[in-house]
This record gives sequence, C-alpha cells and structure tokens, in this order.
Amino acid sequence: MQDFIKIHENDSVVVALKTIPAGETVTVEVRGENRQITALEEIPAGHKMAVCDIPAGEEIIKYGYRIGNAKEDIRAGAWIHTHNIKTALGDLLEYTYEPTGETEDFAAGKASEASGKEAEAVFMGYQRPDGKVGVRNEIWIIPTVGCVNNVATAIAREANIWRIAQGEKYSEVGEVIAFPHPYGCSQMGDDQEHTRKILADLINHPNAGGVLVLGLGCENSNIDVLKPYIGEYDEERVKFVVAQEWEDEIEKSLEVIRGLADYAAGFKREPVSVSKLVIGMKCGGSDGLSGITANPLVGRFSDKLIGLGGTTILTEVPEMFGAETILMNRCADKELFNKTVDLINDFKNYFKSHNQTIYENPSPGNKKGGISTLEDKSLGCTQKSGSAPVRGVLQYGDQVETAGLNLLSAPGNDLVAATALAAAGAHIVLFTTGRGTPFASPVPTVKISTNSGLAGRKSNWIDFNAGVLVEDKTMEEETEALFDYVVEVASGKLVRSEAAGFHDMAIFKQGVTL
Repeated sequence: MQDFIKIHENDSVVVALKTIPAGETVTVEVRGENRQITALEEIPAGHKMAVCDIPAGEEIIKYGYRIGNAKEDIRAGAWIHTHNIKTALGDLLEYTYEPTGETEDFAAGKASEASGKEAEAVFMGYQRPDGKVGVRNEIWIIPTVGCVNNVATAIAREANIWRIAQGEKYSEVGEVIAFPHPYGCSQMGDDQEHTRKILADLINHPNAGGVLVLGLGCENSNIDVLKPYIGEYDEERVKFVVAQEWEDEIEKSLEVIRGLADYAAGFKREPVSVSKLVIGMKCGGSDGLSGITANPLVGRFSDKLIGLGGTTILTEVPEMFGAETILMNRCADKELFNKTVDLINDFKNYFKSHNQTIYENPSPGNKKGGISTLEDKSLGCTQKSGSAPVRGVLQYGDQVETAGLNLLSAPGNDLVAATALAAAGAHIVLFTTGRGTPFASPVPTVKISTNSGLAGRKSNWIDFNAGVLVEDKTMEEETEALFDYVVEVASGKLVRSEAAGFHDMAIFKQGVTL
C-alpha cells in the first residue's frame, strides 16, 4: 500500500493513505518534476499535506479544483486542515450553462460497451402487473399518522410470527415491515404535502408485494385524503384499515395481511434486464478516502448501469454546493440546467429562510476523517455521479421517469435522503461511508466502506469494501465486483442491515408543527 495519493496532476496537496510521521520525506511529482517533500508535522491518514508553498489567500487545489483558500502562509510539507484553510463559497450565485460536449460521446461509448453478451445482463426480480419490477416481495405496513406507529409495529411482529409458522407456503413472501414516522397530522403547507407524497410513493413501490395502509381516522392525512395521491392501485395488493372503525384493529389488520400474503405468494422471481434497475446513491460519514475509493467506484458503477439502459439517482443537495457547476455543465440540455440551478438555489434559500449558514458543513466526523471544507466534501461526494449526462431533475417526492442519471432534491441527512431515494423509485441504495453506520432505509441499503479498517472492524455493518482500491485492486476489477454484488442483492441476497432486521424511514420536515 502506498503512503499517499495525488489525485490530480494540478493538485497542491496529497492525501495521506496512512499516517505520515513528522520528518518523513516523500517523493511527489509537482509541475512535471519529482520533488522531495518533508512532512513538517504528523499528517493523519486521510488528511492533506501541502506539496508546495501556498501564500495566504491563495487557492488550495484537490481533485483539480479549488477546495478553499489558505488562511495563512502554508509551507510545503504542512498539514492542511480546518486550522489553515477556509471555504471560498458564497451565498446565491449566478450560473452560466457551459456544456462539456461529452453527452453524445458518453452515450455512444456506453452503447458500444453494452453490445453483445453484457447487454443481456439480468437479475432475478418480481414482475408486477403494472409493468414495474421489484427486487423484494415484502409486505409493507404504512401508517398514515404517527399515532398508530406502535400498532403498526405490533401488527408486523405478530404477522411475521404467523408467516414463519406457515413454512414453505409463503417462501416467496418476504418480511412484513412497518414504517413508523411521526407525521400525518399537525402539519401545514409543504410539510403536509411532502408527507402525503412520500407515503403514496412508498405504497406504490414495487419492492412491496402487498401493502396495508393503516390509518387512525381523525388525522389530516387520513386514508380518504391520501387516496388521490396514491392514484390507481391494485385492490388485491393495497388494503386499508382505519383503526377507529374496528373493535380490535390489530386482529383486523392481521386478517388483512393474511390475504395480502396469499396475493404476494403468487409472484415468483424471474429473469429481468438490468436496464429496469433504479439505484439510489448516497454517502454519509465521509473521510479523506471517500473521494478516492468508494465514491468514484459508485460513479463507475453508475456509468456502467446507465450504459446498460439503467437508472441512477444522486441526492443530498447541500453536498453538491461547491461542485454544482460540474453537474450543471453535464446537463443534457438547457432546461435541465435551469432545473439544476433551481435545485441548488432553492436549497440555499431554505437555509437562509431559517437564518442558518449555507456552508455549515462538514460534520465533526467528516473533519476527523480529513474533510476540511464543504468544497472538499462536495467534490468527493459528487464523484458518485460518474461521468454520465444528467437526464432528469426531481423535486422532493417526485418519482423517477427518465432512464440515466437523475438529480433529486433532498437534504444530506442520511435517513431522510435515503427514504427520498426509495420514494423516488430506487430499488436499492448504495451508501458510501468512511465512518460506518448501521442505519437502513425502506429498500436494501448497501454500505460501501471507503477504507479496509472500517470494513474489518464493522463487518456487521459493511457490505462491500472499496478500501482495496488503494491496496491491491484496480478500479476496473472493483467496478465489476460491485456490479455483480448489486445484481446478487437485486436477486435476493440480503444486505447486512436487512439480515439484522433494520428498516428505517424518515420524512423531510421544514415548517411548523401545530
């Protein structure tokens, strides 16, 4: 394993792959010539070391882009972190559409790569009557309001005991899962609208072979109010129970779920083209290797899937700040560019309307891992998008309609963003992390570690280790390995959080509570 990596030839920093002790000398190529750089202080693993003198106020370059400005004169060999670098980002900005011209080149290149045997890549999925495809055949309990959360959880517990006791009869039916949340009442404006849209999106998600919508009866987002958001639905697949209308709502719900299980049992896995896959992309707890290993790997995966006709969704808008022009200039047309500008500026205005600092990021965990500014984090974060052109821009609660790379409006919060990806139609979420987390989402959530230490230490959390990219594996090898792993998951392999029985859901709250 090498001691450090210089990501781009124009960078003024290198990233330590293991701790570089004070006084140790390394050889770095700077402006076309090899130079001996001596560490002036200890450089922790994942952190940055200057490879040239950087005067106060000058730009600091990583990934070939500015990640901030020097607060003071920085000497070659110095540790660069929050003590001597500051963000260079402002508030609302003016943007100009400057397309890269690579849209057609990408499409042609990927179409060529996808020819032949690879174009026939398949997973084993569940074909739904409405034309959608699921990678799971679970039964979901969706509460309309937080007041019935405990009832929903109790129903799921009892239903799973019953399901398991039936043996092979329901072998094709997955877990019965309740998705409690605190909303559905005492909300106003966009908050209430968001709750209804997200609940409706989940009710319509193809990973659920059957759905019980559990209402209380007196809530703002009651079942009758929610039905127009759901739209047309299969009456065998979606059932409704209003708790206030039944003497024993749990027993009634269990009766309904037994019927849903009979319906879901009729579905069997069959070969489905990978072009039907929709994959969400999210990161959390980044470290200094996030933009070197896991995020670029997910970007390569995204390009490969899109080349085969599939779809990916990138979210967490605040972690695009500082790298947004890269995405804007990859928009397939001017209309998408304008939508992306609105995506960015609407989120900035959301921060400002709450009197919050737009660039209050990265988090303490990010900083400990070596991320110094939001630009530093964003330039690593957006590498999950690969090199594909942007084909769609979605508002929070929208469902994906266009194959290819889509951008989705949602915050950086792990649970909220991952739920938004599922609601948008993602079958699976790829979640990169340098710090580790046990959380899940409504769909299989693949945890991809940025470093091998985390993968070894938290094997009960981590599904795939991208840390080997700075050890003994190539990007091409690991792209194939990740693609094969995702196909396995889509075909039924449980990820770590699923095996642990974890299923989380969170809705974006912006306004007041009555």
